[in-house]
Amino acid sequence: MPSLTRELRLPGAIMLGLGSIVGTGVFVSIGIAAGIAGPSVILAIALAALLAACNGLSSAQLAASHAVSGGTYEYGYKYSSPRLGFVAGWMFLCAKSASAATAALGLTGYLLNALDLNASSLHVPIALAVVATATIVILTGMRRTNRVNVAIVSVTLLALAAFVVAGLPTALTQGRTHLTPFLDLGADGSLTHLFHATALMFVAYTGYGRIATLGEEVHHPRVTIPRAIVATLLISMVLYVAVGTVGIASVGAEAFTSAA
Repeated sequence: MPSLTRELRLPGAIMLGLGSIVGTGVFVSIGIAAGIAGPSVILAIALAALLAACNGLSSAQLAASHAVSGGTYEYGYKYSSPRLGFVAGWMFLCAKSASAATAALGLTGYLLNALDLNASSLHVPIALAVVATATIVILTGMRRTNRVNVAIVSVTLLALAAFVVAGLPTALTQGRTHLTPFLDLGADGSLTHLFHATALMFVAYTGYGRIATLGEEVHHPRVTIPRAIVATLLISMVLYVAVGTVGIASVGAEAFTSAA
């Protein structure tokens, strides 16, 4: 049976995981979640990371015991039944399609805003063009896809690091004002807003599942995939918490939501 070429090692797998996570989460989801939970979105980010870690460690264990491409589909097919594997595979595909659509629409919104264009009719066509371009790059093979992904992720991480460093002085001076009150209990005294934001931020971490599909494209998959999943989740959590904390402490949750 033909197999895929093993192109990736641990750093490449981590970068691919970051490329699947960092984007929609940091540029879209945090802003929406901040509008729901206010400053406590920082806590929601940490709680969502904990939930994602539980799911991610399960995926890591499955990937280590069944290191083939296919991810969720293969696990369901092998350990449950072909029917459940089929359903799991399509659910994974639908979830990733929705995530890709959200990322493309988010990118389009930022692009039109940067160009000072208020043309809602252009959102979907530009988003479709972005998805088509990404698809073409992926079809050229894992090696080229990885290079493009590393370039994009590197620029993104540097930009976010610059944002955190530049905003830190303001965050330290304005934090007491903008982070108080920290927890919004709502009119009924419940934690509904916090849990709502946590659920939203959990979705922002789910790109780690992409790593589990690399069973035939990484070297030493039984070791590389679990390590890459854990490392990706840790890096993403630190990044999300840093961006959310600095952003909200600097300008407040309402302004941060409007900016996002």
